[in-house]
Amino acid sequence: MSNNKLGNPAVVGLAGFGLTTLLLQFHNLGFSGLGPVLSMGLIFGGLAQFIAGFMEQKTGNNFGFAAFTTYGAFWIGLGIIWILNHLGVYETTSFETGLYLLGFTFLTAIFWVGSLYIHSAMAVTFTTLLIGFILLDLGHFGFPVMNKVAAIDLIICALSAWYMMAVIILNDVSGKELLKNGKAWIGKK
Repeated sequence: MSNNKLGNPAVVGLAGFGLTTLLLQFHNLGFSGLGPVLSMGLIFGGLAQFIAGFMEQKTGNNFGFAAFTTYGAFWIGLGIIWILNHLGVYETTSFETGLYLLGFTFLTAIFWVGSLYIHSAMAVTFTTLLIGFILLDLGHFGFPVMNKVAAIDLIICALSAWYMMAVIILNDVSGKELLKNGKAWIGKK
């Protein structure tokens, strides 16, 4: 048996989730085009999260396995929708995109409940993610101003994911607890 230390796959998953989410919100606020979001959505938000999820499975972390592969699939799927729209293969309506988002809203609600048992940083990330999806649902079902409100909320979500990534990396390289994730909101005290 080897005593080699293995890296924590969550750092890559959180980095990819955070960056791609942040870039999409810059696009939703009108600061950038869709190109950077699509590129990162397919590679970092999609493929890298998928890989991180499968690596989490190997560590026995069902939450990380399910969350990273789910949101990796979200980004790849969204990228495919954008590509098909761009190529004129199929033009997805706002309502259809809303249905896509609604499905992920329901999945996010399940993850949100699970996050409450993990730690505060995870709960904040999934609370803001759930709120963001609900606002995007409203935006795609007839209240487009909600997409801008969602963008602000989801920037907080992205930064929360990066905070969790920073906790793992900085605590590891320093050999001490520089940053804390906080206690679980419910469950064991």
